[in-house]
Amino acid sequence: MRIPFFQFRDFPVGLHSRVEQALIEELHRNQLILGPTVTMFEQEFSRFLGGGEVIGVGNGYDALVLSLKSLGVGPGDEVIVPANGYIATINAVQQLGAKPVFAEPDRQSFNLTAASVAPMLTRKTKAILPIHLYGQSCEMEELLQLCKANGIDLVEDFAQAQGALYKGNLVGTFGKINATSFYPTKNLGAAGDGGAVVTQDEELAHWVRQHHNYGQSKRYEYAQVGVNSRLDSLQAAVLREKLQSLRELNTERRRLAKRYHQALTEIGDIAVPTASSANIEHIYHLYVIRTQRRNELKQLLAQQQVQTLIHYPIPPHYQKAYEHLGYKKGDFPIAEELAETCLSLPLFPGMTDSEQDYVIEQIQRFFAS
Repeated sequence: MRIPFFQFRDFPVGLHSRVEQALIEELHRNQLILGPTVTMFEQEFSRFLGGGEVIGVGNGYDALVLSLKSLGVGPGDEVIVPANGYIATINAVQQLGAKPVFAEPDRQSFNLTAASVAPMLTRKTKAILPIHLYGQSCEMEELLQLCKANGIDLVEDFAQAQGALYKGNLVGTFGKINATSFYPTKNLGAAGDGGAVVTQDEELAHWVRQHHNYGQSKRYEYAQVGVNSRLDSLQAAVLREKLQSLRELNTERRRLAKRYHQALTEIGDIAVPTASSANIEHIYHLYVIRTQRRNELKQLLAQQQVQTLIHYPIPPHYQKAYEHLGYKKGDFPIAEELAETCLSLPLFPGMTDSEQDYVIEQIQRFFAS
């Protein structure tokens, strides 16, 4: 049996044909840039989140840049980011001329916490940019209190956690302005690149709506020097269909995660990913275990035709691109440990129980040998 790490399946049944039909209909409308379908998706995603303004943009990275830029982040400012996770947050800060300042994640949740962020604050800190990593919300209350006490803004990166809850509220609604990605493999994924900026602040939303479309205030009139970063209508059509099934897709991810929990808890030295507190509902964008035998296990699973990935194998402060920040090996021991011990197992809507049972069996046999 060959088990892919991720594969697009027709789940729930009929979703694939609905997406195909939506694409055909959108092509026939022939309003591919900033057409009415983009507006409809923005409104529907806003309703899903419980209100606020949604602005569709070209990709998740642009969403981060636009969010930070709308807050005035620029040269001389510092933005606190996780010392683990994907590099988009770091690059977004640097694109604006600001300095990314790394903070350790929590070993259990993989996320930033107020306790790890607080020592990194300086007079230059403009914002905190936490990632809700792997589908689990950060502990938002403490982070927001820290921001309020220090007069700084919080920007959520919820690209991996669309539909995740903190104290009953959806992530992407806590920060001053927030960013998400619709990369195809996300829980809410398009058929290509796409992203969105989300905010409760109408003034910030107005600024982003102008800026992402060349700074245009109305046709051929420009109120600012903007950029071109627009969610196209074809992607919006796909997202409208998938948004209808997002809760069901997330429920299936949680079901599969529960099966892994039940089978792998107390197997070898495996630490399974679970919600870090009762405040959080994890929606498992990725199912990331930890084990000191990670490399051996990954090799064995590959031999048994089970595809796994490592998110992420090289900590940011080891990367050549960030040498200028002055960090060195040993500065972030938790992030370094996670990079050495994490392994992402196959989990995706449409994965069958027999496929998952095969993965589980191989892992159990590995630790029994």
